[in-house]
Amino acid sequence: METGSGYRRHTISLKVSNRPGVLIRIALVFSRRGYNLDSLVVSPSSDPEFSMMNIVASGDEKVLDQILKQLNKIIDVVHATDRTGQDIITRELALLKIRCDQKTRGEVLQLASALKCETVDIYDTSLTLQASGSSERLDAIIRVFEPYDVSELVRTGKVLMARGSEPTA
Repeated sequence: METGSGYRRHTISLKVSNRPGVLIRIALVFSRRGYNLDSLVVSPSSDPEFSMMNIVASGDEKVLDQILKQLNKIIDVVHATDRTGQDIITRELALLKIRCDQKTRGEVLQLASALKCETVDIYDTSLTLQASGSSERLDAIIRVFEPYDVSELVRTGKVLMARGSEPTA
């Protein structure tokens, strides 16, 4: 996806050693090259010695090639792969807190049901919804609820997995 000024949004997966300091070393590689991290998710892998990292970053494609080479040279990085444009499974989770009174609550709950959002909290003056799916789906859901005074919004960032038997990182 082009983000303007010749920059592109990239989706990168990494398998890294589960050690203190790995995250900062990886973030510094991006920072030194002028890349902005749009999303960063770190999670355990099936082997407790390693973690999986999913990064969405915006920047120049040539610079990304240099970043990937640098990442793969870091001792704690087992493998770094640019997954941009590949057929991968991606998901995100969002929590939306919507201010509403008794008059609008029913309408908001009907929309939430139609959009397959889960209601996770109902309070006198607000309700909180959970939505999951692709980034594009969450963007659309957020747009639908904008007229209803979304007072808080939290998103997890993109998690991804390679399809079939191919390893993710």
